[in-house]
Amino acid sequence: MARVKIDMPGKAIASFKIPVRIADINYGNHVGNDAFVSIIHESRVQWLKQYNYTELDIESVGLIMSDLAIEFKNESFYGDIINVELYAAEIARVSFELYYKLCTTRNNKPILLAHAKTGMVCYDYTSKKITEIPAKLRNILDVK
Repeated sequence: MARVKIDMPGKAIASFKIPVRIADINYGNHVGNDAFVSIIHESRVQWLKQYNYTELDIESVGLIMSDLAIEFKNESFYGDIINVELYAAEIARVSFELYYKLCTTRNNKPILLAHAKTGMVCYDYTSKKITEIPAKLRNILDVK
């Protein structure tokens, strides 16, 4: 079976620090797969919030996640502060991809925890139709 391989694109568009909560820890005493998805989601919501957007309202347009992939690299534990770097790529007419690099520092050493990617589609929840990326969002995404 082929393993997921995620290559990080270009330049980061944002960075957030997300602390690992005790609720993120699973029976293996490390951050569970589902918690990594929640951390990715939290970083995306924080990124939108800095522009006064939500996933339901970006210039009257919402977002739908069309796909998700995570390439796990190392375990994360309670007490870690996860630095999530966000990247944008594959910006099309109605969709774009967000990439996430999740790292922590332990004993003064950086540790790569995971790479992830989400496919995002712009959606008009009122008309129930896919719609174009708003111009302001396109400018935010298109960092060179």
